[in-house]
Amino acid sequence: MNLLITGTSRGIGLEMVRYAMECGWRVFACCRHPHQADALLKLAALAPERISVHIADLAELATLQALAYELRNEAIDMLINNAGVYGSNQNQFGEVDVRSWQQAFAINCIAPLKLSEALCEQVAISEHKIIACLSSKMGSMADNGSGGSYIYRSSKAALNAVVKSMAVDLLPKNIKAVALHPGWVKTDMGGVNAEITARESVTQMFETLLALTAKDSGRFIDIDGSDIPW
Repeated sequence: MNLLITGTSRGIGLEMVRYAMECGWRVFACCRHPHQADALLKLAALAPERISVHIADLAELATLQALAYELRNEAIDMLINNAGVYGSNQNQFGEVDVRSWQQAFAINCIAPLKLSEALCEQVAISEHKIIACLSSKMGSMADNGSGGSYIYRSSKAALNAVVKSMAVDLLPKNIKAVALHPGWVKTDMGGVNAEITARESVTQMFETLLALTAKDSGRFIDIDGSDIPW
Protein backbone atom coordinates (compact mmCIF):
# COMPACT_ATOMS: atom_id res chain seq x y z
CA MET A 1 0.00 0.00 0.00
CA ASN A 2 1.25 3.48 -0.92
CA LEU A 3 0.72 6.48 1.36
CA LEU A 4 1.47 10.15 0.91
CA ILE A 5 1.56 12.10 4.18
CA THR A 6 2.19 15.82 4.69
CA GLY A 7 3.74 17.40 7.77
CA THR A 8 5.98 14.43 8.53
CA SER A 9 8.94 16.19 10.14
CA ARG A 10 7.48 15.84 13.64
CA GLY A 11 4.44 14.99 15.76
CA ILE A 12 1.58 12.98 14.32
CA GLY A 13 2.98 13.01 10.79
CA LEU A 14 6.33 11.56 11.86
CA GLU A 15 4.55 8.89 13.91
CA MET A 16 2.43 8.01 10.88
CA VAL A 17 5.59 7.40 8.88
CA ARG A 18 7.01 5.23 11.66
CA TYR A 19 3.79 3.22 11.90
CA ALA A 20 3.63 2.75 8.13
CA MET A 21 7.26 1.64 8.02
CA GLU A 22 6.52 -1.01 10.66
CA CYS A 23 3.57 -2.19 8.56
CA GLY A 24 5.78 -2.53 5.50
CA TRP A 25 3.94 0.15 3.52
CA ARG A 26 5.43 2.53 0.94
CA VAL A 27 5.47 6.14 2.16
CA PHE A 28 5.98 9.43 0.34
CA ALA A 29 6.84 11.54 3.38
CA CYS A 30 6.40 15.27 2.79
CA CYS A 31 7.48 18.34 4.73
CA ARG A 32 8.52 21.95 4.17
CA HIS A 33 12.27 21.60 4.73
CA PRO A 34 13.50 18.02 4.30
CA HIS A 35 17.13 19.01 4.88
CA GLN A 36 16.16 20.17 8.38
CA ALA A 37 13.97 17.17 9.22
CA ASP A 38 16.58 15.16 11.10
CA ALA A 39 14.19 12.71 12.79
CA LEU A 40 12.41 11.99 9.51
CA LEU A 41 15.65 11.50 7.59
CA LYS A 42 16.93 9.08 10.22
CA LEU A 43 13.69 7.12 9.96
CA ALA A 44 13.85 7.08 6.17
CA ALA A 45 17.41 5.77 6.32
CA LEU A 46 16.13 2.67 8.13
CA ALA A 47 13.95 1.71 5.15
CA PRO A 48 15.14 3.65 2.08
CA GLU A 49 13.29 1.29 -0.26
CA ARG A 50 9.96 2.13 1.41
CA ILE A 51 10.30 5.73 2.62
CA SER A 52 11.18 8.66 0.41
CA VAL A 53 11.23 12.28 1.57
CA HIS A 54 9.74 15.06 -0.55
CA ILE A 55 9.18 18.81 -0.40
CA ALA A 56 5.60 19.99 0.20
CA ASP A 57 5.32 23.50 1.59
CA LEU A 58 1.63 24.17 2.10
CA ALA A 59 2.27 27.91 2.05
CA GLU A 60 3.78 27.59 -1.45
CA LEU A 61 1.29 25.94 -3.80
CA ALA A 62 3.90 25.59 -6.54
CA THR A 63 5.65 22.94 -4.44
CA LEU A 64 2.46 20.89 -4.43
CA GLN A 65 2.22 20.96 -8.21
CA ALA A 66 5.89 19.97 -8.44
CA LEU A 67 5.24 17.07 -6.08
CA ALA A 68 2.31 15.87 -8.16
CA TYR A 69 4.45 15.92 -11.30
CA GLU A 70 7.24 14.03 -9.53
CA LEU A 71 4.77 11.32 -8.48
CA ARG A 72 2.69 11.37 -11.67
CA ASN A 73 3.15 7.63 -12.27
CA GLU A 74 2.57 6.47 -8.70
CA ALA A 75 -0.65 5.06 -7.28
CA ILE A 76 -1.48 6.60 -3.90
CA ASP A 77 -3.83 4.51 -1.74
CA MET A 78 -4.06 7.07 1.05
CA LEU A 79 -3.42 10.78 0.65
CA ILE A 80 -3.22 12.06 4.23
CA ASN A 81 -3.39 15.84 4.61
CA ASN A 82 -1.85 16.02 8.06
CA ALA A 83 0.11 19.29 8.05
CA GLY A 84 -1.51 22.24 9.77
CA VAL A 85 -0.95 25.24 12.01
CA TYR A 86 -2.72 26.59 15.09
CA GLY A 87 -2.05 30.23 14.35
CA SER A 88 -1.22 33.21 16.51
CA ASN A 89 -2.01 33.39 20.22
CA GLN A 90 -3.78 36.63 19.34
CA ASN A 91 -6.83 34.53 18.75
CA GLN A 92 -9.60 35.92 20.97
CA PHE A 93 -12.48 38.30 20.29
CA GLY A 94 -11.19 41.83 19.76
CA GLU A 95 -7.59 40.88 19.12
CA VAL A 96 -7.50 38.35 16.26
CA ASP A 97 -4.27 38.51 14.24
CA VAL A 98 -5.62 38.82 10.69
CA ARG A 99 -2.36 37.94 8.95
CA SER A 100 -2.05 34.75 10.98
CA TRP A 101 -5.71 33.99 10.26
CA GLN A 102 -5.11 34.27 6.51
CA GLN A 103 -2.03 32.04 6.78
CA ALA A 104 -3.98 29.43 8.75
CA PHE A 105 -6.71 29.35 6.10
CA ALA A 106 -4.10 28.95 3.37
CA ILE A 107 -2.36 26.05 5.13
CA ASN A 108 -5.26 24.33 6.92
CA CYS A 109 -7.93 24.61 4.26
CA ILE A 110 -6.79 25.78 0.82
CA ALA A 111 -3.60 23.71 0.55
CA PRO A 112 -5.26 20.36 1.39
CA LEU A 113 -7.79 20.98 -1.38
CA LYS A 114 -5.12 21.98 -3.90
CA LEU A 115 -2.95 18.97 -3.03
CA SER A 116 -5.97 16.69 -3.35
CA GLU A 117 -6.72 18.21 -6.76
CA ALA A 118 -3.11 17.78 -7.86
CA LEU A 119 -2.93 14.12 -6.78
CA CYS A 120 -6.50 13.08 -7.55
CA GLU A 121 -5.60 10.84 -10.48
CA GLN A 122 -2.87 9.06 -8.50
CA VAL A 123 -5.43 8.30 -5.80
CA ALA A 124 -8.01 7.20 -8.37
CA ILE A 125 -5.75 4.49 -9.82
CA SER A 126 -4.97 2.99 -6.40
CA GLU A 127 -6.72 0.14 -4.61
CA HIS A 128 -7.93 1.94 -1.48
CA LYS A 129 -8.72 5.39 -2.96
CA ILE A 130 -8.72 7.45 0.26
CA ILE A 131 -8.19 11.15 0.92
CA ALA A 132 -8.03 11.86 4.64
CA CYS A 133 -7.75 15.35 6.12
CA LEU A 134 -6.77 15.83 9.74
CA SER A 135 -9.33 18.21 11.13
CA SER A 136 -10.20 18.88 14.76
CA LYS A 137 -13.21 18.70 17.02
CA MET A 138 -12.54 22.42 17.49
CA GLY A 139 -13.95 22.85 13.98
CA SER A 140 -17.33 21.52 15.11
CA MET A 141 -20.07 24.14 15.56
CA ALA A 142 -22.10 21.87 17.82
CA ASP A 143 -19.13 21.09 20.06
CA ASN A 144 -18.09 24.72 20.58
CA GLY A 145 -19.05 25.58 24.14
CA SER A 146 -16.07 27.73 25.07
CA GLY A 147 -15.76 30.23 22.20
CA GLY A 148 -12.48 31.88 21.24
CA SER A 149 -9.76 30.25 19.12
CA TYR A 150 -11.19 32.00 16.06
CA ILE A 151 -8.26 31.24 13.79
CA TYR A 152 -7.99 27.51 14.37
CA ARG A 153 -11.71 26.83 14.75
CA SER A 154 -12.72 28.62 11.56
CA SER A 155 -9.93 27.15 9.43
CA LYS A 156 -10.81 23.60 10.50
CA ALA A 157 -14.54 24.22 10.00
CA ALA A 158 -13.68 25.38 6.48
CA LEU A 159 -11.60 22.24 5.94
CA ASN A 160 -14.60 20.15 6.96
CA ALA A 161 -16.66 21.87 4.27
CA VAL A 162 -13.94 21.10 1.74
CA VAL A 163 -13.94 17.42 2.72
CA LYS A 164 -17.71 17.19 2.43
CA SER A 165 -17.68 18.71 -1.06
CA MET A 166 -14.80 16.46 -2.16
CA ALA A 167 -16.78 13.42 -1.01
CA VAL A 168 -19.57 14.45 -3.38
CA ASP A 169 -17.40 15.55 -6.29
CA LEU A 170 -15.08 12.52 -6.20
CA LEU A 171 -17.84 9.94 -5.97
CA PRO A 172 -17.60 9.15 -9.72
CA LYS A 173 -13.94 8.23 -9.17
CA ASN A 174 -14.85 6.04 -6.16
CA ILE A 175 -12.56 8.14 -3.96
CA LYS A 176 -13.50 8.30 -0.28
CA ALA A 177 -12.85 11.64 1.46
CA VAL A 178 -13.04 11.95 5.23
CA ALA A 179 -12.15 14.41 8.00
CA LEU A 180 -10.44 12.90 11.04
CA HIS A 181 -10.14 14.23 14.58
CA PRO A 182 -6.84 12.82 15.90
CA GLY A 183 -7.75 13.32 19.55
CA TRP A 184 -5.93 15.63 21.96
CA VAL A 185 -2.40 14.44 21.27
CA LYS A 186 0.86 14.99 23.14
CA THR A 187 2.73 16.92 20.46
CA ASP A 188 4.25 20.40 20.21
CA MET A 189 0.79 21.71 19.32
CA GLY A 190 -1.20 19.58 21.76
CA GLY A 191 1.13 20.11 24.72
CA VAL A 192 2.23 17.84 27.54
CA ASN A 193 -1.20 17.81 29.22
CA ALA A 194 -2.89 16.19 26.21
CA GLU A 195 -4.82 12.94 26.62
CA ILE A 196 -3.10 10.46 24.28
CA THR A 197 0.28 9.81 22.70
CA ALA A 198 0.99 10.22 19.00
CA ARG A 199 1.26 6.44 18.65
CA GLU A 200 -2.16 5.89 20.23
CA SER A 201 -3.68 8.50 17.92
CA VAL A 202 -2.03 7.14 14.79
CA THR A 203 -2.94 3.52 15.58
CA GLN A 204 -6.61 4.37 16.01
CA MET A 205 -6.75 6.58 12.91
CA PHE A 206 -5.25 3.88 10.71
CA GLU A 207 -7.72 1.35 12.10
CA THR A 208 -10.48 3.73 11.02
CA LEU A 209 -8.96 4.37 7.59
CA LEU A 210 -8.43 0.70 6.80
CA ALA A 211 -12.07 -0.04 7.64
CA LEU A 212 -13.57 2.72 5.47
CA THR A 213 -16.22 1.85 2.92
CA ALA A 214 -17.93 3.98 0.28
CA LYS A 215 -20.74 4.93 2.69
CA ASP A 216 -18.19 6.52 5.05
CA SER A 217 -17.14 9.14 2.52
CA GLY A 218 -17.91 12.66 3.74
CA ARG A 219 -17.86 11.76 7.44
CA PHE A 220 -16.29 13.82 10.24
CA ILE A 221 -14.81 11.02 12.36
CA ASP A 222 -13.72 11.10 16.00
CA ILE A 223 -10.67 9.21 17.24
CA ASP A 224 -12.93 6.39 18.50
CA GLY A 225 -14.55 5.97 15.07
CA SER A 226 -17.80 7.73 15.95
CA ASP A 227 -19.29 10.71 14.10
CA ILE A 228 -18.61 14.27 15.26
CA PRO A 229 -21.54 16.69 14.76
CA TRP A 230 -20.79 19.48 12.31
